[in-house]
Amino acid sequence: MELPELESANGSPAWMATFADLMSLLLCFFVLLFAFSQIDAVKFKQIAGSMKEAFGVQRDVVASEIPMGTSAVFDEFSPGKVEPTPFDEVKQHAQQTAPQLATNPITAQDPVEQGKESNFKKVLEKLLENYLEQGLLEMEDLGQQLVIRIKENGAFPAGSAHLQPQFKPILLAIADALADVPGKINVSGHTDDLKVNNELFRNNWQLSAERAVAVAVALEQSSLLSSDRLQVMAFADKKPLVPNNSAQNRKVNRRVEIAIEQGSATETENISIIE
Repeated sequence: MELPELESANGSPAWMATFADLMSLLLCFFVLLFAFSQIDAVKFKQIAGSMKEAFGVQRDVVASEIPMGTSAVFDEFSPGKVEPTPFDEVKQHAQQTAPQLATNPITAQDPVEQGKESNFKKVLEKLLENYLEQGLLEMEDLGQQLVIRIKENGAFPAGSAHLQPQFKPILLAIADALADVPGKINVSGHTDDLKVNNELFRNNWQLSAERAVAVAVALEQSSLLSSDRLQVMAFADKKPLVPNNSAQNRKVNRRVEIAIEQGSATETENISIIE
């Protein structure tokens, strides 16, 4: 008895299944190897460069010279030589002569010395600014003589030659400043025309002298100022600043002056009279 023939199944051959499984396993194996590996950047660039050359990728060509453009103007024409335009120059020679100034050899002063005196005056004005504003002191420039006037109300009580204690530091500061200025220092006392006759002072001469001595002694206490430069004078009421015809004018005349002598003093303008 013959068996009937079975129909052959359509599909891939039996070995294909085994081959596909093997490829799948190999793919997984190389993927795992790639995942656990580290890429060498230098080798990667070398390999990439080799592949680029193998596949004919274009590369930049380094030129030895930069391409330069051409101009028809430069080819056909050349620049001309620059020359300055000549001008007629006229010079006028003028001779100037300085006028001759008549100077007195006794009173003429070096500009450097004048500058020193000017600076010294500014220093004193700055130092005594508060007292000048309060009216306790006055300062006057008489050319080659600088005068600091000490008023009676700032330094002495009325009719007394006792120097106020609060005024002594002012005189000490003045003495320190005068140490840098050459010349004699005259301290002179002045009074008004009212007669003085009491148990302390017999007349105005004695009162003016005692006040000048008190100021000179205060100046002498400075360690910077030499006492050999000090001179004390008393004028009583013989050199008033203003006429003694009112109480206000007499108050102006009662004073002690500190004069720095560096030559002949110039004449001062008339002081206004307070009526």
